[in-house]
Amino acid sequence: MIKKQLLIVIAVTTLGYVNTVQSQSPISGFMQGKGKGNVSISYSSEKYDEVYLVPEEVDGVPVFNEVQLSSASLYATYGITDQLDVVLTLPYITAKGDASQDVLNNLNFENKRSGVQDVSVFVKYNPFYFDYGSSSLRLIGALGIKTPLGNYKENEGLQSIIAIGNRSTTVSAIGVAMFKMNSGFFASGQFGGNLASNDVPNSYTSELKLGYAASKIYGDVYLANQTSTSGVDILGEGFEGFFPATKVNYTKIGLNLYTPIYQDFGIAGGFSTLVAGRNIGKATGVYGALVYKF
Repeated sequence: MIKKQLLIVIAVTTLGYVNTVQSQSPISGFMQGKGKGNVSISYSSEKYDEVYLVPEEVDGVPVFNEVQLSSASLYATYGITDQLDVVLTLPYITAKGDASQDVLNNLNFENKRSGVQDVSVFVKYNPFYFDYGSSSLRLIGALGIKTPLGNYKENEGLQSIIAIGNRSTTVSAIGVAMFKMNSGFFASGQFGGNLASNDVPNSYTSELKLGYAASKIYGDVYLANQTSTSGVDILGEGFEGFFPATKVNYTKIGLNLYTPIYQDFGIAGGFSTLVAGRNIGKATGVYGALVYKF
């Protein structure tokens, strides 16, 4: 079944300053089943040359004009029992600016930052499953931690506009409701809270998803949001040049597609774009992935 093939591949990038965000939650409404799982390798690319600042959207990224983000990411999930999954993500990020050589020389900046970013590990538990004959409802809870793995820098003043992370250790709790029909159509909703270190604001996240899951095709569309509970605005009152401390809000829409190609291998792809935000780049991105299920 497609629930054993599901990828939910992550285009993981950075949070907390002028940059793009995770394209979607690492937690889905599907469970793997005991001893089953999948591993995927993905590549994503996002770009922006406009920034959501306060009080208005700004054309051109300060200093760097535009920013191109790429990410090679590992995503793996495994069913410890039928009700308990573990999920791991690990990205390698490259961020490139487009500042002129004169600007770089004058400020002693560079147009590129790259490296391993943050490893994330989640435990997902499905204590409640309700069968209605032609449909079903799952209620899932997940706890996770994200912590820096690479030795990247996050506190370099305006150079940090293209930093690849915020060096925050973040603990997250997520609740998911998943309604699925035997025909393959499904709807899921989730809400989570994130407690962050390193002066990164705590935040709430939510995601709504509609899709279709069958043996030969999977597809969904989603709406994702983040709201910071504190923080400052870039160039606003209280801003001291430390970008991870900024308030980052966003609304993003996207889609995912997946199909098996040979035995236990499949391919995936997707698209996402920010439609609203605060202290974040107005990014549009795509990704592709190779998925192995077992």
